[in-house]
Amino acid sequence: MMVPVRCFTCGTVVGEHWEEFDERANEGDEDPEKVLDELGVDRYCCRRMLVSHTDLVDVVSPYQ
Repeated sequence: MMVPVRCFTCGTVVGEHWEEFDERANEGDEDPEKVLDELGVDRYCCRRMLVSHTDLVDVVSPYQ
């Protein structure tokens, strides 16, 4: 699994929010917008970074 560590645009550390965001928004039934608000991610570029991240490691390298 690859975790986005920093926002590509502004350089803010976003990796510290990834696990909770992934659990609540991607695997749960919560609205991603509300989860990001509760986590304190305010900048559009950082929000886009978390919402649009797709983990491709399993797809690119299926053989462990």
